[in-house]
Amino acid sequence: MTLQEAVSARQEELLRTLQESIRIRSVQAPAEEGCPYGPGVRRCLDHALETARGLGLKAVDMDHQAGWCEYGEGEEMVAVLGHLDVVPEGDGWSFDPFGGEIRDGKVFGRGSMDDKGPTVAALYALAAIRDAGLPLRRRIRLLLGTNEETGSQDMKYYRAHGGELPVMGFTPDGEYPVINGEKGIVNMTFRRTYAQSGAVRIKRIGGGSAPNVVPAHARAEIVCPPELAEQWMAAPAEKLRVSETADGMLVEAEGVSAHGASPQEGENALGRLVRALTALPLAEDAGAAVCFLAEKLGMETDGAALGAALRDEVSGPLTLNWGTLEGDDTSLSLTVNFRYPVTKTYEDCGPAVRAAFEGAGFTLEREVHKPCLYIPQSSELVQTLLRVYAEKTGLPAAPKSIGGGTYAKAIPNVVAFGPIFPGDEVREHKPDEFIEVDKLMKNAQIIAEAMYQLAK
Repeated sequence: MTLQEAVSARQEELLRTLQESIRIRSVQAPAEEGCPYGPGVRRCLDHALETARGLGLKAVDMDHQAGWCEYGEGEEMVAVLGHLDVVPEGDGWSFDPFGGEIRDGKVFGRGSMDDKGPTVAALYALAAIRDAGLPLRRRIRLLLGTNEETGSQDMKYYRAHGGELPVMGFTPDGEYPVINGEKGIVNMTFRRTYAQSGAVRIKRIGGGSAPNVVPAHARAEIVCPPELAEQWMAAPAEKLRVSETADGMLVEAEGVSAHGASPQEGENALGRLVRALTALPLAEDAGAAVCFLAEKLGMETDGAALGAALRDEVSGPLTLNWGTLEGDDTSLSLTVNFRYPVTKTYEDCGPAVRAAFEGAGFTLEREVHKPCLYIPQSSELVQTLLRVYAEKTGLPAAPKSIGGGTYAKAIPNVVAFGPIFPGDEVREHKPDEFIEVDKLMKNAQIIAEAMYQLAK
């Protein structure tokens, strides 16, 4: 029996297992005894491990934080990293989000694409390698994650409690052909206090919902004389709205939302707002803070004004997004999100950003850094995955780098490989999430071949 035949023979079982998995609402919930990420996630992990044991695979539960199943012999291990937790269903569904219904050649349900479908496909791909009796020199381990959507604490637990690390591996939780580069991601939150005096003052200012989203709306309540408010209302700048308030005016700026990984595709409403406010005769201290933000952030997206502009040929330029701002008459707090190229380091940009803000009187309150991931195209891992993808699809195969982050960052020596094919609609986290049965099986074939080629 060939490996392709062994995978195809498991289609009915694979679909049934995926339907069963989708019907378990594995959304993170408050921890309970024996359920660190909630009872639904625990049930879904139990189901996957029971299925693996039923297939004759060695299966291990790591304190219900994560699990794994394995086949083969050898000192070295290659891994496939999937996850069973899902985001909440949200509104707008035409199908039961936890029904696992198959209609018109599609499996519908939360997690069908992200990431239960690919993970179940990997489970049956592993069984197919065993069924085909293929010789291996490395063990193949399927890691069953449970906390990818809310922090990847599962893999931190796995690593901290003796979980073996692979010599190489992949996660079917990204895109084809191969994502071999993921920019480093940094969130910095700064605070600044200021004194205000005079007739024109900031009362409240703010905008933005998250560090990784370009703000589409921002507003500032300004205390000022009626004649100044009338002047601004008479001739507002482009994409600004000005309205009168009891003690001054409300200035609102409009922008265009975009993902923080590609801020150049949006228009930052916060930047537009502070640039407009520099025309006000604000008191020296508050005015200096506003001018700094307008000059060093504004609507810029490459960090150049902060002295942090970087670029490489693999992943392009550093991108910077000013995501949130909240302030009143005495202080303001803001968060910037920047992503540096994969061949650079935090030291090439982080200290410059911090120094610029601190030099203007800001204090760094919080910083979160996820280092970049980069495995060269010339590596055995990337070359093998590209070859498998090209042979199985007949499509061009070249690696790509992204500004976002995938589950691959949770475990060393891993890249993202599938399940989304070029040109496919991105359906995860949306209503009526689905995966086509034929593409699910195509993923199973690709995953099985990739497992075998890495382990043979």
